[in-house]
Amino acid sequence: MTLQRIDVLISEALEIEAREAREAGALGYMARALTLATMPHRRTLENEFERRNGSFTLTMLAPSRVGLPYGSVPRLLVAWLTTEAVRTRDRRIELGDTLSQFMTQLDLVPTGGRWGTITRLREQMQRLFAASVSCTYEDGNRWSMDSVRVAERADLWWSPKTPEQVALWRSVVVLGERFYEEAIQSPVPIDMRALKALRRSPMALDIYCWLTHRMSYLRRPTVIPWGALQTQFGSDYRLTRQFKAKFLHQLAAVVAVYPEARVSEAESGLQLKPSPPHVAGESRRLTTP
Repeated sequence: MTLQRIDVLISEALEIEAREAREAGALGYMARALTLATMPHRRTLENEFERRNGSFTLTMLAPSRVGLPYGSVPRLLVAWLTTEAVRTRDRRIELGDTLSQFMTQLDLVPTGGRWGTITRLREQMQRLFAASVSCTYEDGNRWSMDSVRVAERADLWWSPKTPEQVALWRSVVVLGERFYEEAIQSPVPIDMRALKALRRSPMALDIYCWLTHRMSYLRRPTVIPWGALQTQFGSDYRLTRQFKAKFLHQLAAVVAVYPEARVSEAESGLQLKPSPPHVAGESRRLTTP
């Protein structure tokens, strides 16, 4: 990570510290299941993806013609949808009058073309909404499974060629019932400004959401082995040392915007010490381990 990038992130952190998330209108939420295990970081040709966190396993399945969601965009989408579900207490989420308006809420600048942000957003929305998710818990004695879909129905009426134009019908997502229940019952409070500051890296987004959730219930110093972190955040890395180097690189960015997090590299893994969650008060009231 360059010194210039660190300086930018520190500036973001100072701005975040200057005003509480609620006062700044930046209080957001992330679905708890996606802080325990995460989506693919990179494009994959497979239609099944699995991440494990101890006894918890998250598996995503996608139609072969659509593919799995990956990268930063679906993470920003899930955070925005969870936040709207908590705010409105409604499964039906309206996405805005225009494509440009919706992209502004995700801090994306509309650009056209094959590799533009408009194309990438629409593709990732289709991938995320078409995917099915199963959450499995198994500890040797107990086995349980829950099936989740982020969206039960989605209607996207925006024209990619005219992102500023108001569509004849409103673009709407109806959240899956189990996803909605999880979103409003156990949301993880986050600062949306932190997500926007870290949006260039899907791993940094994952680390931030996981860390602020973990700190909400951590009561004593804990060391998490590198192998366990790899199955949770980077199962697509072949060597643990490669994953460790990438993880520490992105952790530096997370700590720059979340300096209260007391984390350090230990010989066998990552050491966590009790710290305030990034959104103080809200996390302890709303989240459970």
